[in-house]
Amino acid sequence: MNAVEIEQAITDLAEQPFDPAEFPYAFLEAFGNKATTIKRLRAGASNKSDLGGVLQTNNIHILTCDAGRVTQTLAALKASPATAKAKAKFILATDGTDFEAEDLTSGETAACAFKDFPDHFGFFLPLAGISTVRQISENAFDIRATSRLNRLYVELLKDNPEWGTAERRHDMNKFMARLIFCFFAEDTDIFVGKGRFTETVAQMSTRDSSNTHEVLATLFRAMNTKREDRVAAKIPRWAEDFPYVNGQLFSGGDEVPRFSKIARSYLLHVGGLDWTKINPDIFGSMIQAVAEDEERGELGMHYTSVPNILKVLNPLFLDDLREKLEEAGDNARMLLNLRKRIAKIRVFDPACGSGNFLVIAYKEMRAIEAEINQRRGEPDRASEIPVTNFRGIELRDFPAEIARLALVIAEYQCDVLYRGQKLALAEFLPLRNENWITCGNALRLDWLNLMGVGGSGVKLVSDDLLQTPLDQAEIGFENEGGETYICGNPPYKGSQGQTDDQKADLQAVFADYTNNWKSLDYVAGWFLKAALYGLKSAAATAFVSTNSVCQGRQVATLWPLIHACDHEITFAHTSFKWANLASHNAGVTVAVIGIACNPPAVRRLYSLGDDGKQILKETSHINAYLVAGPDVAVEAESQPISPVCPMSFGSMANDGGHLILDRQAADAAIRQHHVPARFIRPFLGSEEFIRGKQRHCIWVSDNDLAEASGNTWLHDRFEAVRRQRAASTRRTTTTLADRPHRFGEVRQTGGETLLIVPSVSSESRPYLPVGLLPAGTIVSNLAFALYDAPLWNMALIASRLHLVWIATVCGKMKTDFRYSNTLGWNTFPVPMLTEKMKADLTRCAEDILLAREHHFPATIADLYDPENMPADLRAAHDRNDEVLERIYIGRRFKNDTERLERLFDLYTKMTASAAPAKGKKRKAGANA
Repeated sequence: MNAVEIEQAITDLAEQPFDPAEFPYAFLEAFGNKATTIKRLRAGASNKSDLGGVLQTNNIHILTCDAGRVTQTLAALKASPATAKAKAKFILATDGTDFEAEDLTSGETAACAFKDFPDHFGFFLPLAGISTVRQISENAFDIRATSRLNRLYVELLKDNPEWGTAERRHDMNKFMARLIFCFFAEDTDIFVGKGRFTETVAQMSTRDSSNTHEVLATLFRAMNTKREDRVAAKIPRWAEDFPYVNGQLFSGGDEVPRFSKIARSYLLHVGGLDWTKINPDIFGSMIQAVAEDEERGELGMHYTSVPNILKVLNPLFLDDLREKLEEAGDNARMLLNLRKRIAKIRVFDPACGSGNFLVIAYKEMRAIEAEINQRRGEPDRASEIPVTNFRGIELRDFPAEIARLALVIAEYQCDVLYRGQKLALAEFLPLRNENWITCGNALRLDWLNLMGVGGSGVKLVSDDLLQTPLDQAEIGFENEGGETYICGNPPYKGSQGQTDDQKADLQAVFADYTNNWKSLDYVAGWFLKAALYGLKSAAATAFVSTNSVCQGRQVATLWPLIHACDHEITFAHTSFKWANLASHNAGVTVAVIGIACNPPAVRRLYSLGDDGKQILKETSHINAYLVAGPDVAVEAESQPISPVCPMSFGSMANDGGHLILDRQAADAAIRQHHVPARFIRPFLGSEEFIRGKQRHCIWVSDNDLAEASGNTWLHDRFEAVRRQRAASTRRTTTTLADRPHRFGEVRQTGGETLLIVPSVSSESRPYLPVGLLPAGTIVSNLAFALYDAPLWNMALIASRLHLVWIATVCGKMKTDFRYSNTLGWNTFPVPMLTEKMKADLTRCAEDILLAREHHFPATIADLYDPENMPADLRAAHDRNDEVLERIYIGRRFKNDTERLERLFDLYTKMTASAAPAKGKKRKAGANA
C-alpha cells in the first residue's frame, strides 16, 4: 500500500464505531498487513502480547482499554517485557475516545482524540515499510488532499467514463485544476468568506446530486465573467459574490461531469480540508499521479524533497544571490542593484512536471527580495519578480496545468507572507492571461524560440489557459536582459528501457553530432540541448541525472559533445539516492551536474562521506567522471597497466548444449554411463557462482580423446556437437566441427586454481563478488577469471577501491555493475607492491574466504545482501579496505569521491609514463 491508500484506510477506520476487540486488527490491516498475517495474530500463533493486546514482532504492541486509562495503558505497554523481547517499534493505547502512541526508537509521541488519529498517519508509516516518514509527516496535508481528490477523480470517471478517454482527458484535467484553485481560494479569503465555495455547492445542489454539475458550471461561468457583464450573462444572484478570476482559468467552456451522491460527498469532503496548508511545490508533484493511469499506484509518492531540489538550485545561482546579499549588508545602492538583478532572472525547467523546481526557485528568490526590501525600509513594496519569468516544458497535459497553477498559488502565498494578506488580496485578482508553461516534447521543441532568443518568445493562450500552448500569440519576458538558469529533473531512462519514440527523440537531438547516441541515457538529450542553447545565449544549467552519464562508455560519447559547445562542469553532487517516495524510483542513484560556458575559476564538488556527512571540495576543474582533476578518458587496455595478473573471459562451449550438464545428468553420466569422473567438471559462470547453482561440463583434453571416445555415451555427445557445428553458417564454427570434444574457445587447461569474477553484479552489493575456485573447475564465458593468480589479486578485486573504479569506468547494465577485464581490471591503477604488502593483502583475502566458510552453505547472494551481510564478513572486508587504502595514501579515504580522485590521479600518471614506451593508440570500448 502507498501512503495515500494508508491515509484513506485509517480515515475510514476512525469514522467507524469503535470496537475494542477488532480495532488492533483493523489498524494493522489499514497499514497493509495481509489477511493471512491478521489470521495468525487472531489465532495467537504470532501474537506475543503479555497484556491481552496484539503484539506483532518487530512492529507494534497495541492494547485497547477502559475509558480514562489510556496514559496508564501506554505506560504498561512500554514496561512490558514482551514489548522489548519482540523488538516492537511502536506502542499504541486507546479507549475509543483518546489515542496515545510512542515511537520506541526515536521517543516521539502522538496524543490526540481518537477521531483525529488519522492526522498522525505519517507517524506510523514504518509499519508499512515506508521509511522516508519525515517528508510525509511534514507534508501530511498534501497527501490527504491528494487522497481525497483521487477518490473524487475515480468516482467521477465511474459515472462519466467518456471523460477518461483520450479525447476528454484534457477536459477532466481542466476541471480538476479549477477545483483545486477554488478550494485554495475559499480558504485564503480570495473568495469572500472562508469555505464559501464548498458551502455554496452544498446549499445549491440537491442531496440526490442531480444538479451538482449545473451548480459548478454556473460558478465557473461567474468566475469567467466581469462584474459589468454579469447581468447580460444572466449570472444568478447566489453566484454574484464570486470574483472575476480571469487568467483564462475558467474560460474555454464550463461543462462539468455529472456527480453521483458519492461523488458529491467526496467533493464536499475535499472542500472541508484546510487548504491554507497546501505546499504548491509538493502538492503538485503528488497530484499529477491522480490523472496518470500508470502512476496512480504510486499515488502520493511523486514527492521530491526540497533539500534535494536545492542541491540543484543553490549552487546553480541561489548561493551566489545570498552571497551578494550578505556582501551588500545595509548598503541601499548595492541592495537596489541586487533587487534589479533578481527581477531579470529567468528560470527554465524543460522537464518541469508539475513545477516543483520552478516553485521552489520562485519562493527562494522572493525570500531574498523580501530581505532586500526589509533592509531598505520598503517592507510593503510589491514584488518585481514576475512569475512569467519561470518557464517550463512538460510533455503531459495535467502536470503542465498544475505547474502554472502552483506558481500562481506560490505567488499569492509569498505576497501574504511578505506583504500581508490585505495587499496580497488587493493585487491577486484578476489573474494574468499569459501561459508560460508549454505542453510539448522538450527534445523536439526549439528552446531558443521558447525563451525568446533569436525568435518570437514564449506565447500566450488566446482563449483557454489550459489548452496546449503551441498555438499561442506572442508575449515577451518582463525585465529583458537578465540571466537564464536551466534546471530540472528529466526522465530516467537507460538505453534498454527507452521506447521507440524516446529513441527517436534522442536521434533528433544527436544525429547531427554523433552516430553513437544509441547507448546514451534519455537525460543526455537534455544536456546537449542545454549546451547548444548556451552557445547562442548565456545560460547556466543544472540537471538531476542518472549517474550513468558520467560512467563507462557514455562518458566518451556525451561529454566531448558538451565540451565542443564550450561547456564545462561547474559543480556536481556525486552519486546519491534520489529521495522520491515512488517505489519505482526508491533505488535510483543520481548525480546533480551543473554545466556552463565561462565557468568560474573555482568549481564545487559535493559528496557524501562514509559517515554520511556532506563534504565540499573546491577545485579548479571537474572532469566528466565527476572527479576533481583534468579531463581524461579511460580507454580499454589489452594488458594490465599495473603489476597484477592478467584476467580473461572464461571458456565458451559453442556446443549446442551437448557439453553442458545439469547436476542430475552429470551424476547419471558417471554412475550409469561409466564416464570417468575426471571428464565431468564443475562449470561456473556468474549466475552459478553468485546463486550457488550447480552445473557441470564435459572436459576432455586432446591427450585423453582416445580414451573418452571409447565411452559410448561420450562418443554420442561428441557426434551431436560435431553435427551442430557443421550445420552452422559461421565459418569459425564449422572449423570447430573437427574437434567436437573441446569447447569452442578454451582459455584454461582445467588444472589451474581460479579467481572468478562475475561479469554482472547487483549495484546493491557493498563489494564486488570474487571467489577462489579449486583446480579442476571450468569457468564459463559468462564470467572472468584469473588463472593460478596469487591470492593478493583477490584482495584488490574485493576492495571498495576496485568497486568504485569499475562502477565509474565500466558503467552498468540496467542497475547492475557491468564488469570488463579490458576497461575495469586492466586500467585499474595499483601502486608498486612490496612483498610485505602482498603478504598483508593475501592474509586479508584469506580472512574474507574464512568468514564466508563460517556461514556455509550460504551463497554469495546471501552473504552479500546489504541488509543481511554477516558482521564477521563485513569486518574482514573492512580490514582489507584499510590495509589497501593505507598502501595508496597512508590512511583511510574519507569517501568514494576521494577514492576516485586518487585513482584517476594515479591512472593519469601511469598511462602518461607508459604511452611513449608503448608507442600505440588506445581504442576506447574494446574488450577481450
